[in-house]
Amino acid sequence: MLKQSAIILLLLPLVFSAGKSITVEIISSKQDFKVGEQILLVCKATKDGDMTWYKDGEEIDDDEIISKVDYSTSKLIIKKASLSDAGTYTCKYESDEGDHRNEETVLYVYDGPYFHGTTTYHEFLEGADGVVPCLVTGQPAVEVHWIKDKELIPSISGRRIHKKSDNTLHIEKVKRDDAGTYICQAQIKGRLIVQELPVSVVVNAPPTVHIREEVKKVIAGPETNVSLLCLVGGQPKPNITWTMPNDFDPSRHIFNSDRSQLTIQSVVRADYGEYACTAKNKIAESSATFFLHVFEPPEVFISEDQHSVNVGERVSVSCNVTGHPQPELHWINKQNGQRLDSTGRIHVVDGTLEIEEVVPSDGGRYSCMAVSSFGNASRDVAIHTQPGPPHYLTVGPGPTSVLFTLKTFPINGGTPIKSFVLQWRKNEMEKWEETKVSASDNLTITNLKPYTKYTVRMAAVNEVGQGLFSMESLVRTQGKQGEPDSPALPIDQAEVKGNSFSVPIEQTDNGGSPLLHFNIQYKQDTEESAWKKMQLPSDAKSVQLKDLAFGSDYYLEVSAVNSNGSSIPAVFNFTTADEPVSKMTKGTVVGIVILIFLVVYLAVDATCCYKNRCGLLMAIGGKLSSWKDPALKKVEEGDVIANGAVTLKGMSMKRGSMTQAVIQTISKEAGKLTEVTCDKAPLTKNEKLHPTTDP
Repeated sequence: MLKQSAIILLLLPLVFSAGKSITVEIISSKQDFKVGEQILLVCKATKDGDMTWYKDGEEIDDDEIISKVDYSTSKLIIKKASLSDAGTYTCKYESDEGDHRNEETVLYVYDGPYFHGTTTYHEFLEGADGVVPCLVTGQPAVEVHWIKDKELIPSISGRRIHKKSDNTLHIEKVKRDDAGTYICQAQIKGRLIVQELPVSVVVNAPPTVHIREEVKKVIAGPETNVSLLCLVGGQPKPNITWTMPNDFDPSRHIFNSDRSQLTIQSVVRADYGEYACTAKNKIAESSATFFLHVFEPPEVFISEDQHSVNVGERVSVSCNVTGHPQPELHWINKQNGQRLDSTGRIHVVDGTLEIEEVVPSDGGRYSCMAVSSFGNASRDVAIHTQPGPPHYLTVGPGPTSVLFTLKTFPINGGTPIKSFVLQWRKNEMEKWEETKVSASDNLTITNLKPYTKYTVRMAAVNEVGQGLFSMESLVRTQGKQGEPDSPALPIDQAEVKGNSFSVPIEQTDNGGSPLLHFNIQYKQDTEESAWKKMQLPSDAKSVQLKDLAFGSDYYLEVSAVNSNGSSIPAVFNFTTADEPVSKMTKGTVVGIVILIFLVVYLAVDATCCYKNRCGLLMAIGGKLSSWKDPALKKVEEGDVIANGAVTLKGMSMKRGSMTQAVIQTISKEAGKLTEVTCDKAPLTKNEKLHPTTDP
């Protein structure tokens, strides 16, 4: 059936060519036939005639090979081609009219190519020379080519990879990149008959392990992850194993797909040590090591976060620090920022804070610090004790009350002051009364008696307890609301004269009602002295006290009084002057009297000498100059008046008595005449004027 169809196809062109010029054609499915294949040649002509087949010029006379289809078609069939069937085939045509036509075709018969005994898998060690043979057979002649990655490998000798004359592939010093698939291509020479054989080349290499850093440093912590990476090479691909300083923990130790990377999650101190990465294949094995340093940040542990202690007791708080490397331990007093050492009342012994005999100022926060090159850490302990006594306060009176004012809160003992205890009493024999006032309220003692002296004090209270009391203060309460204010006594205008005292009165507020009068009381500042009282009218401008004791201290109180009552007294202390005392002694007085006598005597004597040629000076002068006064001469001569009286210039004398002699002198100070009177006792009968001894 197949043959009949083929013949019909060959005859169709002849039908269409009828009536045209004669043409002859040899039809073949192909030119190249493999040994054993069937060869079919058809010779067709456009007009009936005789057809004869020739091979290489010799007629083929074989009815088994040549068959006639009709007068215009002839076919040549070779059932099993052999190499000898290759050649030139000619179809000669001759028509009845004598027309001749020849048509020829060339047939090729080949055997192969065949790859006999060629190995398709080769392994080479990196760095060695590799030879890959390709054994090919076939007829006619076969040509061999090597191809890799679609590129023809040249046959040039001297190149690292080339084809040798025996068709083998030569690779000098095999590299890792030389691995792959090579194609051995065999081709019938001169024809497009090609066979290809893929050959695998594997380059084996011993394992290599490279690491980027041999030492890694990390700080342990739940958020710390570290990865150790091995860069592994080798062919065949090596297997990778790890050795670690501690047991494998699948929850924290994680490998990637080829185990070339180890990731350690939530690094802890136990992860410290050496890690080895080993790569191994059939050639060899290789290893690399990491050293992982795991540092722990400092941590601080104290025995307690808060410690309450009474004043005077002892405090001890222990502190431990951990970390790698081991951190240093320091205690800091956070009140003043000072670092504590092993000396003093507050000191540190083997990491333990110790305070001997706690005082209020020791209260506060203390910090235990751990210091290392990988960070710092600290924990605080709060030391609480009773507060200290109030120091900077003033106490002032109010209407039946006492008001405390704090300039600065007392030392709080390390915890806030919540309240104050206010105490008062009128004398030492009484018990203290007290009230508790919140620290945020007015610090006032109320409902006291007016114009009454109280001793008051206060103490602070915190959560530990009550502290020491302040110093006691003496204060006198004021009157009730509506009473006048205390009058002011301007101290700078007070005046002391001898045993008298005066000070102005200034009244600023009458309490809403006119003043009636001022009550004055004063007393000498001694225990046995009693108060002396007096009243002054409301318009009095000053207080004047007289007949006081000289050189004494006095205590003065002045109160203003209106219809509502009396004000708190204004108080003033003063001291009177010392009693005046003469500065001259008894001896000084006697000396002055003698001096005055001598001065007067000399003045009288000088006058007598000058006017009457008499007196002591005259006698002395006469002795010295042997000169005699004329008056004396008259006396000597007995110039005497009647009644026995002797007359002297400026002086009259009677026997038995001496009249007063008045001498006028000029006062040096006033420039006026003054009288100097000389009185002499009566002369006795033995007293005589002697011209040489008595003037």
